Amino acid sequence: MWTDRKVKVGQRHIGDGESVYIIAEIGINHNGSLDMAKKMVEGAIFAGCDAVKFQKRTPELCVPKKQWSVERDTPWGRMTYIDYRHKVEFGVEEFAEIDRFCQERGITWFASCWDEEAVHFIEQFDPPLYKAASASLTDHALLKAMKATGKPLMVSTGMSSMAEIISAVDVVGACDLLLAHSTSAYPCLVDELNLRMIDTLRHEFPSVPVGYSGHEVGLAPT
Repeated sequence: MWTDRKVKVGQRHIGDGESVYIIAEIGINHNGSLDMAKKMVEGAIFAGCDAVKFQKRTPELCVPKKQWSVERDTPWGRMTYIDYRHKVEFGVEEFAEIDRFCQERGITWFASCWDEEAVHFIEQFDPPLYKAASASLTDHALLKAMKATGKPLMVSTGMSSMAEIISAVDVVGACDLLLAHSTSAYPCLVDELNLRMIDTLRHEFPSVPVGYSGHEVGLAPT
């Protein structure tokens, strides 16, 4: 039997008996443009989303050093990969404006942090929760850093075995934790979504709200 499970995020609760909490993924799809980011926020509001999620990385920590000087074609011409990664990252001024803009528009924003330094950076804006990408599920130090802020933590489970998911939950604890089933193919074919894994996770973690992070084309599965 499933128990009632809820996590408070800001002024809302996510979990059993609550309205579906819909998060629009902005990530770094703004390509370093604050104007584009604002347009995406407006689009999420128009679509009725509850929150928007960005991503934050410290390029020197997230890009292998041997890749730093590798040149790539980008929307701004050919440049080294480390320069490109900096080009698509927002700094303090941009996130401060995003924070102001989202508060003014009445929509929640938060971020997936890909390294511990990024957690310290985003914490200055006091987000209501943190998100760990599927690729970070086995980075226990990063999970602990996000959980140490005292904010709820949402973890995606794509690419992970059940043993790895159990290990991550053991590391951070089930309190104020949310899981999001995900299949990490881009885009993911509908017949590979394995949505029944949501039930499996609910049975495995009876106190944890379980959601879905969709990478499919189209809206029907979500």
